[in-house]
Amino acid sequence: MILALDQGTTGTTALVIDHAGRVRGRGYAELPQHFPKPGWVEHDPDQIWASVVAAAARALAAAKLARTRITAIGVTNQRETTLLWDKRTGEPVARAIVWQDRRTSERCAELRRRGGEAMFRRRTGLVLDPYFSATKLEWLLAHHPRARRLAAQNRLAFGTVDSWLVWKLTGGLVHATDPTNASRTLLYDLRTQRFEADLLKRFGVPANILPQIRPSAGDFGRTRGARIVPDGVAVAGVAGDQQAALFGQGCVRAGQSKNTYGTGCFLLLHTGAKPVRSRAGLLTTVACGPRGEIAYALEGSVFIAGAAMQWLRDGLGLIGSAAESEALARSVPDSGGVVLVPAFAGLGAPHWRADVRGMLSGLTRGTNRAHIVRAALESMALQSRDLVEAMARDAGTRVRALQVDGGAAANAWLMQYQADLLGIPVRRPRVIETTALGAGLLAGIATGFWRSHLEADAARRLEREFRPARDARWRRAEVARWDAALARLLGTRGR
Repeated sequence: MILALDQGTTGTTALVIDHAGRVRGRGYAELPQHFPKPGWVEHDPDQIWASVVAAAARALAAAKLARTRITAIGVTNQRETTLLWDKRTGEPVARAIVWQDRRTSERCAELRRRGGEAMFRRRTGLVLDPYFSATKLEWLLAHHPRARRLAAQNRLAFGTVDSWLVWKLTGGLVHATDPTNASRTLLYDLRTQRFEADLLKRFGVPANILPQIRPSAGDFGRTRGARIVPDGVAVAGVAGDQQAALFGQGCVRAGQSKNTYGTGCFLLLHTGAKPVRSRAGLLTTVACGPRGEIAYALEGSVFIAGAAMQWLRDGLGLIGSAAESEALARSVPDSGGVVLVPAFAGLGAPHWRADVRGMLSGLTRGTNRAHIVRAALESMALQSRDLVEAMARDAGTRVRALQVDGGAAANAWLMQYQADLLGIPVRRPRVIETTALGAGLLAGIATGFWRSHLEADAARRLEREFRPARDARWRRAEVARWDAALARLLGTRGR
């Protein structure tokens, strides 16, 4: 069996996968988020690791499987989230700064004013936004004097969450990342496929704190003292969550695309062996080819999707669980004119506006919680629709069907609304945890458990296809409502 670990923003999922691609056991553990100031989002690195240990134990128990049956471990992770720790003791220097965190917005604006945007776009495929790791790392180095002292002693380690987990799994023997995660730091040049000294210099990052870049389907050491499995199990597959989901969906060649509905929404279009530069506000990022080798993709990133359900549950108390949202959405014929633009952490692609915040509009005396919950679900599909349109402009071709995965893809109402809104089929596989599946496939290919991603065919079999049932007139009206709300929000901030 393969153990796949998917460390996400709000929790960790673990899957035990057999050779046919069947999921034999699942485990999940929530991860607390910390919000010390408005716009700040942090994780405790030790809590991240504890969630991984708990999720893995639950998956193995559900599979009724001895730990000795695990052949290899695959790791996938929330990307961009930035950690620092002491190489000698393994002790974190500070809380991790999460990808959603916006504390470096002004620093990014300063870099743009200096004319840096074009260079970073050309070399890294990314935009100057607090989303990415470099300004988070710069901030940590500036605000934690201990970090600089440790760096001077060659004791400081930087990593995205994958590097932290590999370090913990191998008992501190391996400090490494893979190209998909490295490409999200603003420090990695797509042409040379490595961290570049002049990019490091711009952010004051010492080279000795960086992880080694290893192939996504490659050798990341063996377990030592990890508690999850016995010592000596291969850690053999690593990829950022969205690239892992792309691989898990079988999208390994140019023209194939998927959308993941998780904490955020992430639409990726595989573009093959050469990077495609976006002219429509999308990102160019590293992806995986059929055997985990470096390939490229266009990506659209929506910061708040499923996180809006968490807000409705924990912030407003409108629902007891995300699962309630489907029945509530079906209980009303429409959103009653309510539109939610969930820019709680700014807007991602294709707008890239770190300065804006969320807006709930169209409220009347007749508005009830079902209308607000439905508007939150609609916002996931409407934001995804904007990405599909931008991707079609960049790629010069229309998306013919959309592969979907992630927790919110289980919501049948949302998937039908997405199909209606796009006017194309939306295809949901039997296993919607394709992020974890992708990491498991990479680990299996690296160790010879599978010769090809095609061997695990049970995992990608279609569970349901949602076909559009609305006409173009309805679609235009829905989009116009959304566009009007966006215009009001962006217009108030000087657009």
